[in-house]
Amino acid sequence: MIQADIIDGIETVLTLYQNNLKHGVEVLRNFQKIEPILCYPDRLNQVWTNLIHNALQAMDNRGTLTLDVSQDNDLIKVAVTDSGKGIPPEILPKIFEPFFTTKPPGEGTGLGLDIVSKIVDKHGGKMEVASVPGKTTFTVFLPVNLG
Repeated sequence: MIQADIIDGIETVLTLYQNNLKHGVEVLRNFQKIEPILCYPDRLNQVWTNLIHNALQAMDNRGTLTLDVSQDNDLIKVAVTDSGKGIPPEILPKIFEPFFTTKPPGEGTGLGLDIVSKIVDKHGGKMEVASVPGKTTFTVFLPVNLG
């Protein structure tokens, strides 16, 4: 584990998706100043990559992607919100299960959110999801210091 800046990681991931974002996706960054945390930055970048990728797919690469990063005492909160169609309530409880996917055969393994969840757990954090038609938010809570 090393000290790393969460926002730098998110910006790196956004750079990877630059082409997708150019054509019809507005990115709103609400980044508060936060302190670096002890983490596995490459693993956390996998979390941001997966959440941003899913958000872009949910919006068919058109809409608004909102990224909120804030710190409340010893907890950093990262929220990824898309303006996509939303997740139906009947499948919401299943989305973190391994191999669960809503994508057509050949387009998704159903492991993305399972992996994300495990990485967040490894960092002593937790995840929440809230979804209504037209808006889904995945929120990751990470402790500032492990130990």
